[in-house]
Amino acid sequence: MYAFISGNIIEKNPAYVIVENHGIGYQLHISLNTFTALADQAQARLFTYLAIREDAHVLFGFADERERALFMQLISVSGVGANTARLILSSLSTDEAIDAIATGNILVLQAVKGIGGKTAQRIVVDLKDKVAKTSGIPEKIGIIHNRLREEALSGLLILGFNKAGAEKALDKVLTVHPSPTVELLIKEALKIL
Repeated sequence: MYAFISGNIIEKNPAYVIVENHGIGYQLHISLNTFTALADQAQARLFTYLAIREDAHVLFGFADERERALFMQLISVSGVGANTARLILSSLSTDEAIDAIATGNILVLQAVKGIGGKTAQRIVVDLKDKVAKTSGIPEKIGIIHNRLREEALSGLLILGFNKAGAEKALDKVLTVHPSPTVELLIKEALKIL
């Protein structure tokens, strides 16, 4: 319903922030990561999610779209409500949570207060593929790395490798080598292929 709200910060604490926009004060429940991102800002633009329950309409605010997307994925898991998802995002950064889910690291999720073994396993099982698709390497690495990846992919295709296999190999190489050259990408991908 609401994509984002921007305005003056009237009140801020680790649990919520009140943002005034055109004379209306919106109370947005936030994670500790969003609280930290807001720091000493007088104005903010927060991405939102409106949770409608029987007894209340609760507005959640997020410093960036990735955090909101992960929150929405977490609440899609059976047994994980909005407050539990917010607790996960307060205990772990967005990247830490995504990495834990993508790699199946249940112990990291269990370290969050209130998350037991079954819930952690359910989160991993339900979201592992979704998190990998929405938070893949190309989004994390930026424009320069995307260009290098595309050039390396083109080289591998010319050498006769299939596109899907070459892409997977390049993604693996990019996780290990944060600042590669095209030559390094191709050499390392060839070792995997």
